Amino acid sequence: MQVTAEHCPAPMPPPGSRGIDEILAAARGRLDRLDPERAHLAGRAGALLVDIRPAAQRAAHGVVPGSLVVERNVLEWRFDPRCPARLPQAVDYDVPVVVLCQEGYTSSLAAAALQDLGLHRATDVVGGFAAWRIAGLPALGPTPLHRPFPLASPVTAGRARR
Repeated sequence: MQVTAEHCPAPMPPPGSRGIDEILAAARGRLDRLDPERAHLAGRAGALLVDIRPAAQRAAHGVVPGSLVVERNVLEWRFDPRCPARLPQAVDYDVPVVVLCQEGYTSSLAAAALQDLGLHRATDVVGGFAAWRIAGLPALGPTPLHRPFPLASPVTAGRARR
């Protein structure tokens, strides 16, 4: 029998700790989250739509044209106006940033982290890129990371020249 988390009792959490569901709820309680249509309009009005998904997810599912790709592991450094590693777009604390992940969970935590830096207009997209696609909003891809087959085999390419 394979042992899974559902077969094991959860350990007693340390005093003062919070579970991820509590942390996510607290983050979302601070955000004015946008549905995909409102996020699209915000982007068209000048908000920075920031895709924090890893390259493999972007390749597998597609991207929003014009979005700024900043993977989650460097997000705070790229948007902190005090940081030497910031992006040119991180000019001040009033920059409207709309964070996008695949399903709208990690983006909530990321947007709350940007608010902790002082970017008070940071928020995220309810349902993430998946909801964006379902809403029929502009998207490109998916794009395979590699081609499973060559464009033309040497056999068929040779026949085409005859």
